[in-house]
Amino acid sequence: MKKSILSFSLLFFAAVVFQACSGGSNSSTEMENTDIVESGTYTGTADRVDAEEQEIYVETEEGQMLELYFTEQTSLTQNGQSVSFDALQQGQQLEVEVEKKGQRLEPVAVRIIE
Repeated sequence: MKKSILSFSLLFFAAVVFQACSGGSNSSTEMENTDIVESGTYTGTADRVDAEEQEIYVETEEGQMLELYFTEQTSLTQNGQSVSFDALQQGQQLEVEVEKKGQRLEPVAVRIIE
């Protein structure tokens, strides 16, 4: 019995290590070295857009990289009209209004400028 539990534990551990090393089935990758800024409005460029995760990375004019996960409350507009997340593309100029919540940023409003 002891041997079975030990074998099962080793197999489970090996599966966890393999999953962690392979990055799982999720094709999106997290960007490291993002910045946490104070609540406010920032302008910058969409550095990465991940439709699957409803997430964008915005490089501000000050050179900070903001990681923003959209919520149901996030408004997204272009030319004053509400648009879907699909309207976002890498390289677009954006104005983002963020709210700092602990060690993460919540996008309140995202406006596509260009």
